[in-house]
Amino acid sequence: MTTFDCSDSTQRATGIASAISALKGGRLVVMPTDTVYGIGADAFDRDAVGSLLAAKGRGRDMPVGVLVGSWTTIDGLVFSVPDAARELIRAFWPGALSLVVRQAPSLQWDLGDANGSVMLRMPLHPVAIELLREVGPMAVSSANVSGRPAAVTAAAAREQLGDLVEVYLDGGPAERQAASTIVDLTGGQPRILREGPISADDIARVLGVEATTLAPTLTE
Repeated sequence: MTTFDCSDSTQRATGIASAISALKGGRLVVMPTDTVYGIGADAFDRDAVGSLLAAKGRGRDMPVGVLVGSWTTIDGLVFSVPDAARELIRAFWPGALSLVVRQAPSLQWDLGDANGSVMLRMPLHPVAIELLREVGPMAVSSANVSGRPAAVTAAAAREQLGDLVEVYLDGGPAERQAASTIVDLTGGQPRILREGPISADDIARVLGVEATTLAPTLTE
């Protein structure tokens, strides 16, 4: 395993190239995002996603979300993008908002027992965006062992995950230091599954609804 200091332009370039190579080889990387550090794999590599779940000590009943590097990527991943999703994406992407939507049925991936849905986010971090634009959609979860605190530095992620990860991209402390807000758009009405940096009031304002109708259920 190797850690690259992305504040140094040479190390950043070498680190991203190493991360691309690792991901294409079915291995795992840790990368900075605006919320917390993430452990990632090629979203379309079933074995690599299985390795990610194993590294976290997490079962298939907790499927992995997907990070994307551009707004337009979602059109190929989603069965039909709801109007509410487009409104929230315009308001909060890139940023600390994850959207659960119905995935395109043609997708050949296995992110866990997601029952035809997928959780998508575009992170607000230049290192993450550069990597995602090079490799495409990545299966990403918080870079920690399940049940332990999410890592907000590369060092904290490395302390928990060690050599289960091939490449660590160190982008400094995560700005938000809190996991993203999750909004479920798979039902008839948007529902907040986890409130994070983006509040229920923020979401309600964009959607033109009362915050109470979003039925927030705060979870870890």
